[in-house]
Amino acid sequence: MATDPIPPFPPGFLWGVSTSAHQIEGAAAERERSVWDAFTAEPGRVKDGSTAEVACDHYHRYREDVALLAGLGVGAYRFSVSWPRVNSPKGLDFYDRLVDELCAAGVRPVPTLFHWDLPVELDWLERDTTARFAEYAGVVAERLGDRVTRWITLNEPAEHTLLGHALGTHAPGRQLLFDALPAAHHQLLAHGLAVRALRASGARDVGIANSHGPTWPASRDQRDVDAADFYDLLLNRLFADPLLLGRYPDGLGELMPGDVAADLAVIAEPIDFYGVNYYAPTRVGAPQDTGTEFGGVRMPAELPFSVREIEGVPTTDFGWPVVPEALTELLTGFRERYGDRLPPVVITENGCSYEGLDDQDRIAYLDGHIRALHRAVEAGVDVRGYFVWSLLDNFEWAEGYARRFGLVHVDHATQRRTPKASYGWLRDMLLAQG
Repeated sequence: MATDPIPPFPPGFLWGVSTSAHQIEGAAAERERSVWDAFTAEPGRVKDGSTAEVACDHYHRYREDVALLAGLGVGAYRFSVSWPRVNSPKGLDFYDRLVDELCAAGVRPVPTLFHWDLPVELDWLERDTTARFAEYAGVVAERLGDRVTRWITLNEPAEHTLLGHALGTHAPGRQLLFDALPAAHHQLLAHGLAVRALRASGARDVGIANSHGPTWPASRDQRDVDAADFYDLLLNRLFADPLLLGRYPDGLGELMPGDVAADLAVIAEPIDFYGVNYYAPTRVGAPQDTGTEFGGVRMPAELPFSVREIEGVPTTDFGWPVVPEALTELLTGFRERYGDRLPPVVITENGCSYEGLDDQDRIAYLDGHIRALHRAVEAGVDVRGYFVWSLLDNFEWAEGYARRFGLVHVDHATQRRTPKASYGWLRDMLLAQG
C-alpha cells in the first residue's frame, strides 16, 4: 500500500457506500416473500444453511446505521428498495423513515429499485414482469421523489441472469444455460421502462448499476482468444451495448424474445450516469473437459469457455484476485469502446471480503483501487463517484454469513456493530479529500 496521500479527486466527486435490502434489512415477516426466501428455504442452497430473515436487522436499527454513515463522512448512501416490502401494506413507510433520517444526517439517499429480491410470484422469463417493474418504480418515485434526486434501476442483471437463471446457484435456481437469455432481455427492457416511469415522476438523475471487468485470454492461442471474446460478449457487452449503443452484439439479438427492435428503443432510453460494479478481471480460456470454478461456482463443462486462475496476484478471502490496475483498464477501455455514448461513470460497488477487525488487507485493497480510479480520471474518463461495498457485514447470498465485505463488523448473534480499521481509514481519507 502506498504511503503518500491519495491524490485529490475533482470538485463535487461523490463518495459513498452501498448495501442491498435483502442482505441487511431482515424483518422478513413484515414484507411479502421474494424468490430469495423461496430459494433459501430449499436445503443445500446456502452454504451455511442460513437465511436473511433477520440479516443485520437494519429494518429496526436503521438509525444506528445512518449514524455510522454520518460518522464515516460519506456524501451518499446507496441502498436498495425491496419490491416485496413495497408490496406489503406499510412497506414504503420504512423507506420514508430511512430517507428522512439520511437527509437529516446530510447523507444523500441513492436507492436502487431492484437488487435481486424479485417478488416470488413474478418471473423475469415473463414479459409482463417488465410492466410490473415500471409500475413499481413509479409508485416508489411518487413517494420518495421529493427527497431522492438520484435513482438506480437495476443491480447487476448479468449476475442475476448467469447465477440465477443459467447456472442455478442463486435464486430462482434455474439451470437454463443459454435459454436464460430472455431473463437478460426482460431485465434490460424493465430498466428502460423504469427510466421512463421515473422521468414521468420528475426524476432527472437516473442510471443503472452493471457489473463489469476486463476479460483476459489465458494465452495467445486463438482458441483461448475466441473463448475470452465470447465471455466478454456475454458478461460485458450483452449488458452495455443495448444501453449505450441501442443494439445487441452481433448474433445475440435474434435470440431475444418479442419485438427486439422496438424493445431496444426503450432499453436505450438516455441515462444520466452509468454505474459500474467492479471487483476483479477474469482470465478465460477454451473449454476444459472438467469445467472450472468461478467465484465459488462450478461452471459446466459444456460452456464454450473456462475461467482460469490469475497467477501471481493476491486474493481475497473469497478467492477473488486483487488487481487494482484492471479497474483503470476497464474504464479507459469503456471510453474507447463507447466514446461519446458513455455518460458520466459512477463506481456503484467496489469492495472485498476479509476477516478480522484490523482489516489491513481491505485497507490495501481500497487504497489500490481508489488510486487506480484516479488514474482513470487522469486519463480522461469522466468518473463522478465511488461507492464502497459494503457498509455492513451482511447475508452474502449463497455464501450465507461466511463472507465479510463490511467496513463495520456485525455480530449476527447480538447485532452489535463494531467499526473496523478500514472504517477509520476511509473516514480519514474522506477528510483529506475535503
